[in-house]
Amino acid sequence: MSSILILNAQVVNEGKIQTSDIFVKDGFIDQIGTNLSGLAADKTIDAKGQYLLPGVIDDQVHFREPGLLHKACIHSEARAAVAGGVTSFMEMPNTTPNALNQELLQDKYDIAARTSLANYSFYMGASNDNIEEVLKTNIQNVCGVKVFMGSSTGNMLVDNEKTLENIFSNSPMLIATHCEDEATVKANSAIYKERFGENPHPRVHPEIRNIEACYKSSSMAVELAKRHNARLHILHITTGEETELFDNTLPLKEKKITAEVCVHHLWFDASSYETLGNQIKCNPAIKADGHKQRLLEALLNDRIDVIATDHAPHTWAEKQNPYWSSPSGLPLVQHPLQLMLEFYKDGKISLEKIAEKMAHAVADCFQIANRGYIREGYWADLVLVDLNESTTVSKDNIHYQCGWSPLEGQTLRSQITHTIVSGHLAYQNGTFDESVQGKRMLFER
Repeated sequence: MSSILILNAQVVNEGKIQTSDIFVKDGFIDQIGTNLSGLAADKTIDAKGQYLLPGVIDDQVHFREPGLLHKACIHSEARAAVAGGVTSFMEMPNTTPNALNQELLQDKYDIAARTSLANYSFYMGASNDNIEEVLKTNIQNVCGVKVFMGSSTGNMLVDNEKTLENIFSNSPMLIATHCEDEATVKANSAIYKERFGENPHPRVHPEIRNIEACYKSSSMAVELAKRHNARLHILHITTGEETELFDNTLPLKEKKITAEVCVHHLWFDASSYETLGNQIKCNPAIKADGHKQRLLEALLNDRIDVIATDHAPHTWAEKQNPYWSSPSGLPLVQHPLQLMLEFYKDGKISLEKIAEKMAHAVADCFQIANRGYIREGYWADLVLVDLNESTTVSKDNIHYQCGWSPLEGQTLRSQITHTIVSGHLAYQNGTFDESVQGKRMLFER
């Protein structure tokens, strides 16, 4: 592989910002210093005035392949991720067919090896009847097992108490959960269908998929994990009430129960349904305004451990369907870092905390081998950001296959200029180099 020399960067890493040079060789960070300009490299980048962060690791995406290729594919969405400084992703099993056995799981890894510009891992899916397959999963090269404790695509709702007990008592690896109580959601749906008919305004979404549904399921998952001493990671927390379920007195590496927040639950609130409607319909729902403030507070005080996107693209036509038939999910993997940099610009979070929650903590949470930090000997997953330039989100610069974003028309006060994936300069000032694919992530477990 080629070598890259980055000079004069403001390096954001492990709680500090300091001017450094970085020499990348054969995929890894070879040297970090203050006077490396004399080194010979295939590519030299003068990063004076720019910030260098560890590449974002997104622990929750839906890239739709196999089976849902009219929405997206691993190739298209990995490109979009890299354009936004996301160097690694972990993808969900509710594709078609669902990744519920080892053969189907391996198929996804094979596709990514051929087509993904970003580094990758894929969750093993759990259902009510595949516990034997789940337990075959190699904990060293698979990020975790995904349990939908709420409705999902196909045969992936796990609502059998015995199955949940088996998973939590027997799984040797991280259990990632989607937590919404299905009975509560179904009861609320029946009430709202009776009240509003076939096409209510999307503003009802957080009333149907409400605080009670989220808290009831999340608290159940926490109770199961504590009872069985399981390694639990609850995805996309949306309510202030749920944040109280999590501990912030232990170092992350000692936690058995961790939590994630997604950028859209920090960015949007229930008032956004008035202008964006089904575009921001997602599960769990974006809640009333006060919750995003409590989520940000929990992120800052370490009750919430990591930031993700839950990138879930659908076609524009699908999103125009009436509320009940419009699918849930929105495309976000190209813009999470820039959204968090908006919070930085507004004085709500530091650059050091962004690097922690989007890279360091994800690596620690999942025990990812040699990624997530800017350290000598680690894979060179790096993103250069110019905070003096801006980006207006438009169809011309959206790389999602679906071709739209709920952020269209917004000007973000930063620009992603370079993304390096496993030592390969994959993206530079709007241009991709797809001559080298990303790597499969490994885990130190």
